Amino acid sequence: MKPQGTQLSLFETRSSSDPFAVRVSPRARRLTARVHVGGRVEIVVPMGVHAHIVRDFVKRFTPWIDRKVAAMQSFVAPSEPVPGSIEFALTEERFAVEWRRESKRGLDQGTDRIVVRASDEGGARALLQAWLKKAAYERLAPRLLQLAQELNCSVDRVAIRCQRTRWGSCSTRGTVSLNCSLLFLPLEVVRYLFVHELAHTKHMNHSPKFWGLVEKIEPDYRRLDRALLAGWRTVPGWVFKT
Repeated sequence: MKPQGTQLSLFETRSSSDPFAVRVSPRARRLTARVHVGGRVEIVVPMGVHAHIVRDFVKRFTPWIDRKVAAMQSFVAPSEPVPGSIEFALTEERFAVEWRRESKRGLDQGTDRIVVRASDEGGARALLQAWLKKAAYERLAPRLLQLAQELNCSVDRVAIRCQRTRWGSCSTRGTVSLNCSLLFLPLEVVRYLFVHELAHTKHMNHSPKFWGLVEKIEPDYRRLDRALLAGWRTVPGWVFKT
């Protein structure tokens, strides 16, 4: 394994039918196993780690990885290649989706209707995915910033991403990143995720002080944390499909 940058991916095998990807990252400080929605396994590796160490790591954690893969595979909600409708649990909005097979691509949104023009399924999904990120910023960022003001937490910027393993993150520079798929979760669960990330503006770790602050703001955080993990079940398959 020869690192060639931050996004190098190599494919190894846990067994005859279970591949995993290896990504070498200069920011990584230790080996980490990540299981994405759908069951794809990624091993994040610090620079300079030999392949045999990675294989030993995967072998040691195979039972945990297998359980996580089974869970994440069950979280994938069946969906059409291009959805006929989109529903946001966060805001209780519902949009009917009309896909028109046209060579000129575009998307038009009305109050409760979206018209997508694209010649193929991939193009239609790409337009909907881009629309979803914009819709997420419009609905998530104001709510997060309002809560940050109420809790006296400093947030410099809100970013919207479409990640398969993280609902959100907070950087040391004050950027809070939110997953666009939060739109498919109930308001109370999304608010808990906000509380979690805003608590990181005070404590950049998961120390007892961090969890103490989370509990002070949201006493029912344990139940909501379980609901957040199970929330992957509600994310339509088209959101991640390329």
